[in-house]
Amino acid sequence: MRLSQMLFVTLREEPAEAEIPSHKLLLRAGYIRRIGSGIYAYLPLMWRVLKKVSQIVREEMDATGAQECLLPQIQPAELWQESGRWDTYTKAEGIMFSLIDRADRQLGLGPTHEEVITAIAKDMIRSYRQLPLNLYQIQTKFRDEIRPRFGLMRGREFIMKDAYSFHGDESSLKQTYQDMDRAYRNILTRCGLAFRPVEADSGAIGGSGSQEFMVLADAGEDEILYTEDGKYAANVEKADSLPADVEPSPFSSYEKLETPGTETIEKLCKFLKCSPTNVVKNVLYETVYDNGMTVLVLVSIRGDRDVNEVKIQNELVKLAPQYNAQTIISLRVPDETAQKKWAAKPLPLGYIAPNLEDDYLSPNKNVAPKFVPIADKTIVNLTNFVTGANESGYHVVGANWDKEFTLPKLIVDVRTAQAGDRALHDPKQTLKSARGIEAGHIFQLGTKYSQAMGATYTDEAGKEQPLWMGCYGIGVSRLAQAAVEQSYDKNGIIWPVAIAPYQVIVVIPNTSSQEQVAAAEKLYQDLDRVGIETLLDDRDGRAGVKFKDADLIGIPYRIVTGRSLTQGKVEVVKRASGDSQELSIDEVVSTIQKWIEAEIGN
Repeated sequence: MRLSQMLFVTLREEPAEAEIPSHKLLLRAGYIRRIGSGIYAYLPLMWRVLKKVSQIVREEMDATGAQECLLPQIQPAELWQESGRWDTYTKAEGIMFSLIDRADRQLGLGPTHEEVITAIAKDMIRSYRQLPLNLYQIQTKFRDEIRPRFGLMRGREFIMKDAYSFHGDESSLKQTYQDMDRAYRNILTRCGLAFRPVEADSGAIGGSGSQEFMVLADAGEDEILYTEDGKYAANVEKADSLPADVEPSPFSSYEKLETPGTETIEKLCKFLKCSPTNVVKNVLYETVYDNGMTVLVLVSIRGDRDVNEVKIQNELVKLAPQYNAQTIISLRVPDETAQKKWAAKPLPLGYIAPNLEDDYLSPNKNVAPKFVPIADKTIVNLTNFVTGANESGYHVVGANWDKEFTLPKLIVDVRTAQAGDRALHDPKQTLKSARGIEAGHIFQLGTKYSQAMGATYTDEAGKEQPLWMGCYGIGVSRLAQAAVEQSYDKNGIIWPVAIAPYQVIVVIPNTSSQEQVAAAEKLYQDLDRVGIETLLDDRDGRAGVKFKDADLIGIPYRIVTGRSLTQGKVEVVKRASGDSQELSIDEVVSTIQKWIEAEIGN
């Protein structure tokens, strides 16, 4: 491709809208243009990158025996209501674009396709002989992000590969799950990315187990906790660990003490000269279910730990049937305004005890009449501990379970693991922290959707059984930007060879020199003839501008037909390392061929 004929405009200044390096660089280098909030046009260079990523994804999916299809982007609300996720996606998470058509039918733009594919399976899969089956598509998705940001990382329209598998039993599902794990590792490796697979929370999609594939980058939105022995890695939302040991309590008898101005753990421990590991702190949450019912939840956790709101939300979703609900609309620590809606009297905030009385709740048909107490596992074995006295300005010390306080019946892990914690699999290993960009996510869905939507098959004994399902997503456009976030320098993008829009750029420093133009044209044609994707910068203009543009757009190899032509040589520069060398014109093509083969293995 000749750069003079391409839609190609670069920017020297950083765009004000961009926050992270990859977003700035893709805009500056002319890969994308913002059309609206969270909506971007993929320009010619970017589209080439996306097609390459898609092709790698397609090849690895096909290698597993998965079959490509294309599903509708616009979906009837009835399917989502059948699965029970319509309110979750339109109200609780609020990420689905919903609309009403001219016949007054409710529709949604697909953020994902579990419901559609399950409906197809319900209609078309009859017998165990048709199983297992894995279908995938590469398609545009839509999500109404509250705060679109970071360009293609969190946009409202994006390209994604999603696959859905159907099985007769759990063992078959787990086999395909492993196949997808291997395929995703191959995809990311072939794209030239450093990544880490981690245990993950299944979120609104649900299912028994899931794994994320994180592209490692300092600007990643997700925190990853891992051990250096390579045996554990998890998203912080999912991570488990062994907390620090409890320090001996300085209190041996139960007593109520005046503790003015000690609303925080730090102030309390300084005042009482005790460790945060001796404290039971009690955090109040307001939960609103999808039927409008408000439930007040009291989480008791050790003073040196924080509540993991993803974990607590998962536990509260399990309680939804008790309140004739399906899911949660919101979860928050209630502020003063929120408390006025249900509090019968002022709460002793900062001084709450595990046995907060239910008479703090005013009678209201939309508010559950009792607090829901939940205990984190860290408090179960505490003795002679410190906690609130349910009276502002007072705490109790030397307290014990089954004596002064009753341990809540619901005891779960709801704490946030953190770097420095000991690992569960080997206490000698401590958790390390890194940041990552979620590029892919695979789920074992089980029978969640098939049971809800009546998707069954007939087994060998002639008995009707629910289909076992898995789903597997990878963000094509997100992965492309993640590659930039992982690999750039002060001069611009450094694309991995496998997904670069072009592999080589031939730069003519002076287009008025017939010798430079002729040499560049010959190299351009010779490279193209052997299948090396080449850009020819034949634009009129200063050489320095062309070199800056070449660095900015990140093409892996740059050939310059400059002054060394008098010796029958050209300058060849590797973008990743900056290494420069002069090669005779006759050896350029074969040399670059070898370099490319070494990078992408073909």
